[in-house]
Amino acid sequence: MNAAQLDAFLAAAPDGIEFDGLSVSSTNGGYVVSAADGAAEVETEAELRAFVEENPWFVSNWHYWNHVVGDADARYAFLRWLERAEERSVRERYEALADGVVRSWGQLRIETSLSEDGRRRYALRHEDDADAHGTELERYEDPLDVREIVKLDDRGRYRPLKTAPTLPTGWTYPDLDGRELVRTVDFVYPATVANWHRENEDELDVTHFREAAERQTGIYDVVDELSVEELEAAVESCCVDSQCLKRRVWDEDEETELDVPRGDGEFPCREPCSLFVTAARKFVTLGREETRSYEFELTPTEKEQLEEIIDAVAEGRVEEIREADLNEGANRYRARYLRARRTDEHGLSGTPTYPEDHD
Repeated sequence: MNAAQLDAFLAAAPDGIEFDGLSVSSTNGGYVVSAADGAAEVETEAELRAFVEENPWFVSNWHYWNHVVGDADARYAFLRWLERAEERSVRERYEALADGVVRSWGQLRIETSLSEDGRRRYALRHEDDADAHGTELERYEDPLDVREIVKLDDRGRYRPLKTAPTLPTGWTYPDLDGRELVRTVDFVYPATVANWHRENEDELDVTHFREAAERQTGIYDVVDELSVEELEAAVESCCVDSQCLKRRVWDEDEETELDVPRGDGEFPCREPCSLFVTAARKFVTLGREETRSYEFELTPTEKEQLEEIIDAVAEGRVEEIREADLNEGANRYRARYLRARRTDEHGLSGTPTYPEDHD
């Protein structure tokens, strides 16, 4: 607690204060004041000052949330969530904040700690860099810089989906205030704080798939042709934790729930994103093809290998399989050997895709 915080508290006391276990009410010529376990009736401002100086964290806590953070909006709710304000008393929070309180938001690691006067300091980095020394990471101060940091993943590939679990590592924001922190988080994961807050307030507006599909135009006008079975397959492909960190809250429509896991993300997905709509368009065109019967000559092991290759690609594990891992069906050498043994200019097992073109 500093002098400015105490002065602001004393100025507000005559009108009454009720916040986080701190209570001050004026009486005839004095005050009734309580701070968690302590309570007293005091007659003068000097006595009131003496009481709160014995409980300084209540004053700095009151000042931070009411004068520094301000309006009880999404930013306010998010910052309180970070330090578990609704789960702990002020005294318990200040004890925890002295060592730093860590929470995860997607792949972000956010640590909240205290400055000397009770203000909060926020440190931000990738959760995979939790144990990295600060000197090992690139340090940043300007929230705008993070927009360039998160454009590419660690392999240098463009990230078209901001909430994909491919956030790059190797950077840190070691000292942000609350406003700067929320702004930085919004650049990394746009609108997630606002939508999380709206959901908690029962105010989240959800656009279900059919409604989103009906308003598509141009080349995307066809997405409303997806059947519910095709839609569920598309959601299973695109909207699970391995592909997106959001938790899906939309369904086929308001009455029809999709039989696909919603995900475990902290922040909600309130409508099909543009990447999903793009994928849905491709799935519609694929679904228009007529099925055909093909006959292939494969050994049982080769059939299983093809299935392993499909799984490895679908789960994004191809890069993890080393060249020496020859027991893996998706091993590069084994895949090349299968191609050499079982494909020719006509395709797999010498069977053309369109036999009528090869009569």
